[in-house]
Amino acid sequence: MKGSAPLLGLAETLEKVRGTPSKKEKVRLIAGFLKGLEPRDAEVAARIASGRSSERGSKDEAQVGYSTLLEVLKEVTGASGQEVSKIYLRHGDLGEVAEELLGRKREQQLFSEELTLAALDDAFARLRSTKGQGSAAAKRAIVKSLMLAATPLEGKYIVKVLTGEMRTGMVSGLLEEAIADAYGLPKDAAARAHMVLGDIGTFANRAATGEASGARIQPFRPVNFMLAEPFATAKEIADHFGKKVFAECKYDGIRAQVHKSGREVRVYSRRLEEITPNFPEVVGAFEEARGDFILDGEAVPFAGGRPLPFQLLQRRLRRMEDFEEAAKNAPVVYFAFDILLKDGKETVDLPLSERRRLLGAVLAGSKARQAETFDVTTETEVQDAFRRSRDQGYEGLVVKDPGSGYAMGKRGSGWAKLKEELDTLDVVIVAAEYGHGKRAGVISDYTFAVRDGDALKTVGKAYSGLTDKEIDDMTRRLKEITVKDFGYRRQVKPEIVVEVAFDSIQRSERHDGGFALRFPRIKRIRTDKGLAEIDTIEKVEKLFAGQKLKVDER
Repeated sequence: MKGSAPLLGLAETLEKVRGTPSKKEKVRLIAGFLKGLEPRDAEVAARIASGRSSERGSKDEAQVGYSTLLEVLKEVTGASGQEVSKIYLRHGDLGEVAEELLGRKREQQLFSEELTLAALDDAFARLRSTKGQGSAAAKRAIVKSLMLAATPLEGKYIVKVLTGEMRTGMVSGLLEEAIADAYGLPKDAAARAHMVLGDIGTFANRAATGEASGARIQPFRPVNFMLAEPFATAKEIADHFGKKVFAECKYDGIRAQVHKSGREVRVYSRRLEEITPNFPEVVGAFEEARGDFILDGEAVPFAGGRPLPFQLLQRRLRRMEDFEEAAKNAPVVYFAFDILLKDGKETVDLPLSERRRLLGAVLAGSKARQAETFDVTTETEVQDAFRRSRDQGYEGLVVKDPGSGYAMGKRGSGWAKLKEELDTLDVVIVAAEYGHGKRAGVISDYTFAVRDGDALKTVGKAYSGLTDKEIDDMTRRLKEITVKDFGYRRQVKPEIVVEVAFDSIQRSERHDGGFALRFPRIKRIRTDKGLAEIDTIEKVEKLFAGQKLKVDER
């Protein structure tokens, strides 16, 4: 068995991939590199090319904070903090900063060895497993050893993986295609194997050993979730389907797969991470259920026959409360709406109407609930179902074709979703930050405020909604009205008014207004309005009071 391949080869390939706009050429480059690798190296290379340091769904990540990476780079190269800040503002990417700095290392390893894919994977594993007291220093030492051993180009891509900012244009679909080309897999077989296996590295390993085509859905190996295509109006949805379809309430909870085999039950998130310890009620709901199965559904905070605010679930996931406290504040009910596997047989290719029948039989022996379904055909019926869902405190509506299969990991045309904004506010920008990656060098993150008497109080931060041209114009204007320049962040005169849409409001101490807008996005720049015409904190309070679901993040 030959040794592990050099990391430099992968770094050089990724640099070429990053440098070409051609999707076909990107696929050719990655496929050519993968062909000569051992299965284990193929797994590591594919995972790194996707920007991951661990298997998708892993509870632990090897990610390291920006501050640690910056301190290590300064220590290894002797660069000052001011110098690093200037380089970062020029690139907007810490990987690029590492490449520029590592060309002039102040420290060198006594016995230098070439970095291999296996050595990097081992270092990532040590970063993932380093926890508890002293872990910060231990992680820093691991990162420093990598930076000392790495060439500038290798260091660039190590940092890109650690920060989750790969940006080579090698999206999941192209990487899947490259693996298929490298190992002679038909396109359809590759797509299904990838969906079933869930992780691009595992898929590459199986493809390299010739075992990918035999991949099947199995309990305790989560698969990618099917997603719904968003629509703006009830009419668009009615026109899209043009026949009688199923409509379900759109739950505002945690999308979760429930896997049961024998007496064991596990729960997985949309990111394919196991979250079983966070939701013992969901596990308990299936203790008496018969058979083995995989279900798709939503874990919803629910009490008194109505949903509770989603933010209460976030406390659980962030472990801000113990289970007893969490269960008291936000008891969870699992609403199931699909079945992917029953007693060892895949059901994803069956029509939804048949899957619902099988789902009902499984849930009959459990304490979980089946998602309520309405039959709708016309625009009026879709709108009525949407209003019923909203009035019950749910987020919106999901409409599904009874004849559709379960398209793993895709926004299948068989599912559509309808949501609505809570409202919009006219706000003023009071601070702004530089972006990174594609937005390096432009100011693209905007902190905004409303009026509170003669004062301004911040209630959120938006970084979506503007075109590239608008961001360029905004950058120029914000520089002209800067009051204090902190490098990556600027305090600005409150002159630029924007209209911001959002889904809900919650109480929060993150902003001095005492509230935070949820999912804010800029609808338009209000050049027709001045500071005196922006909305007030009283309006924010009124909107918050009028919500059916409220949460105090404090």
